Amino acid sequence: MSDDSRNKGAKDPTAFSREVGAKASRKLRARRNHAHGVWFGLGMMGLIGWSVVVPTLLGAALGIWLDNRHPANHSWTLSLLIIGLVIGCLNAWYWVRKEEKAMREQQENHDD
Repeated sequence: MSDDSRNKGAKDPTAFSREVGAKASRKLRARRNHAHGVWFGLGMMGLIGWSVVVPTLLGAALGIWLDNRHPANHSWTLSLLIIGLVIGCLNAWYWVRKEEKAMREQQENHDD
């Protein structure tokens, strides 16, 4: 065996030990923060879903009511449905951004 292959083998254990150490610390952090598991993810998907659905349905209901009470050349239902959908998407975007920021801050706090 040449000296180059021995030196290469000497570098690999330190890189391997750093990788194992990093994975172990991630695993320990995950165990400490067990609240962010599968159920948390499903709950967040439900929250985001409802934050889109509720304004959309409210816009459609108000549009139907306006179409019955005050008929016009344009459809109130379609207009308010789209407005409700946009509001719902903005609401969902807000929630996702808020949770991402909280997770990033939590990760930075644990890295320190």
